Amino acid sequence: MARPEQRGEQVEVPDLVGLGVRVARQVGHDTGLVVTSADLDGPPLGALTWPGTWVVTDQRPAPGQLVTRGTVVTISFQEQPPDNGSGDREPRRPLPRPDTASASRGVDEDPQ
Repeated sequence: MARPEQRGEQVEVPDLVGLGVRVARQVGHDTGLVVTSADLDGPPLGALTWPGTWVVTDQRPAPGQLVTRGTVVTISFQEQPPDNGSGDREPRRPLPRPDTASASRGVDEDPQ
């Protein structure tokens, strides 16, 4: 059950930088804040960030500040290029050479 909102209640601004815009909006909403773009007269945030993957790059007010519930948090964002599998990854162990690879059995295995 949600608790009733109190007038003038103070909430801490969460750190939204680095989050996807959709997630940042949800985090802001869950905190009791309104997350929007800098252009309040422009298209809605959802329309500005669809389609694609958009990431928050800046926010005002800054994370950690105490503000009144319902305060507007203005975010800047940029499109993340699609991950086509060519990004940095952990190095993989090289496979053994085919001429040296052989199946090995554990001591406990039955050689049937």
